[in-house]
Amino acid sequence: MNRTEQGIAAYLGEDRLAFLQTVSVGIAGAGGLGSNCAVHLVRSGFKRFVLVDFDKVEPSNLNRQAYTAQQVGEYKVEALAANMLAINPDLDLESCIGRVTGEDMAELFAECDVVVEAFDDPEAKKALVETMLPKGVLVVAASGMGGTGNSDAMITRKVRDNFYLIGDGVTECTDENPPLSPRVGIAAAKQADVVLSHFLNQYDVEGGK
Repeated sequence: MNRTEQGIAAYLGEDRLAFLQTVSVGIAGAGGLGSNCAVHLVRSGFKRFVLVDFDKVEPSNLNRQAYTAQQVGEYKVEALAANMLAINPDLDLESCIGRVTGEDMAELFAECDVVVEAFDDPEAKKALVETMLPKGVLVVAASGMGGTGNSDAMITRKVRDNFYLIGDGVTECTDENPPLSPRVGIAAAKQADVVLSHFLNQYDVEGGK
């Protein structure tokens, strides 16, 4: 184990960490949700990731996304990969730059045990859920995180055994309720918490096998 993994193992234990490192995580969208959730998951011990996004880092992203000013102009998946590797240099990362359809998603995330839905486009969100849920993959999506205040309204809903939805379900990001760091960050952290909790529970139920 490297130094980062030794530090994480001090809290989780070596066996639990080793189990989490076998889990493959898809990050569908590397914006405010995806970039922050991915960083949380790296710090939680996950090691295998598939990163998907078509966009580049813009100055307007820096108010809530896990990038630096020096990364403006870079493709998000490449910048995110660099930031994740700065935390744990031994990650197993696969990156895809481009827009994806439902058919593409099935192929890109075919080996993933969980997919974090972090797209901005409602149609892409719908396509991801409809594509991945029937495959039995854990899907953790988000809806309703715009503006400020009333952060306690942002809850975790278990829609079905392999589908969780995070957010207040009402406050979409608009000009009146823009995407801002605190509430977007809360949603991303809750997504990461669902993923971590799910697989730690799986480890406990299976007795570490």
